[in-house]
Amino acid sequence: MTAEVHHGDAYDLMADLEPESVNLIITSPPYWGLRTYGLEHNNDILKEWMAEGHDKEDSPPYEWYRDHGGILGLEPLPEWFVDHLVEILQRGAPALTPDGSMWINIGDTYFARWASLRQDGRQGLGDNPRERRRTPMGGHRQEKQLLMIPARFAIAMQNHRWILRNDLIWHKPNVPPRPERDRLRLAHEHLFHFVKRAKEGRPKYYYDFSQVEPDARDVVTVNVQSGTNGHSATFPPRLVTPRILSSCPPGGTVLDPFAGTGTALQVAINNGRRAIGFELSETYSNAAREKVRQILGVTENPFEDIEQK
Repeated sequence: MTAEVHHGDAYDLMADLEPESVNLIITSPPYWGLRTYGLEHNNDILKEWMAEGHDKEDSPPYEWYRDHGGILGLEPLPEWFVDHLVEILQRGAPALTPDGSMWINIGDTYFARWASLRQDGRQGLGDNPRERRRTPMGGHRQEKQLLMIPARFAIAMQNHRWILRNDLIWHKPNVPPRPERDRLRLAHEHLFHFVKRAKEGRPKYYYDFSQVEPDARDVVTVNVQSGTNGHSATFPPRLVTPRILSSCPPGGTVLDPFAGTGTALQVAINNGRRAIGFELSETYSNAAREKVRQILGVTENPFEDIEQK
C-alpha cells in the first residue's frame, strides 16, 4: 500500500485533494484550550478582531484567524474553535466519496477564566511548562462549566448537512487521578460518525458491520496509551481499527487531517488501506513519516513535503 504524510495546515491541504478520492476521514483534532502542541499562538488575536469592529461573539473566518497568528485549539472562545473545526472539515467534503464516512474524535473542556495551557499533557497535570491566559466569560462560559464542546460540534456539523449516524463513547478506564473533589473524573470522549446527506432518499454508505466490536454497542472501553515523540494524545489502535475496517473498503483511502504521530495511518496501512496524513507540527509530521517508513520497509523519504501556506 502507499502512504503520504504532508506537513502543513489541513485547511490548505484538504482543498488540494482530488474530488471523491477519499473513502474515510478519521481524526482526533486538537482539544480546545488545553495544549499548545509546541506551536506559537497570538494571544492578542481577540483584541485584533475587535479592533476591526467585530463582536467577540462572531467567529472570524479561519483564514483570517490563521493569518493573524491563530492556532486551531487555542481560540479565545470555544465557539470560535467549533466554527473553525467545522470550516476545515467542510473543505474535505468534496474529496469524500459519496459512500464515504467521517469519524471525528473530540473531547470536552471545563471553562476557567484563567486557563492553564501546556505544551502537551492534560490541563493542570504534569510538570511541563505552562502559560496562563484569560478567557472572556459570558453566556455559557462560566467558571467550572463543562462546555459541551462535542455536542456543539456535532450540532454544527448537522447544520452543515452532515448525517450523524453514531455518537460512540470511548470509555477510558485508566484516566489519571485529578485534584478536584467537587466533580467526577472525565473518563470518556466522543467519536462521531458522519456521512453525507443523500440528494434523494436515505443516505447510503459503505459499512461492514462484521468488522465492528463483538458486542456492536456505542460504548467501547479502550485504555489511553502513552504518547510518542512528545505527543500525548495518541489514538489507541484498538479504538481506530474497527472504525477503519468497518468504514473503509479494502484497498480504499484513509485520510487523517490531524495526523499527529501517525497512529491512524499505521493502522490503515497494516490493514490494506492507502493512508494520507496532514500535520501542522513539523516535529509530529516527521515522526509520522518515520513510523510509516518503518511499516513500508523503506529507507528513503518517499513523501512530498507541502509546507504550510
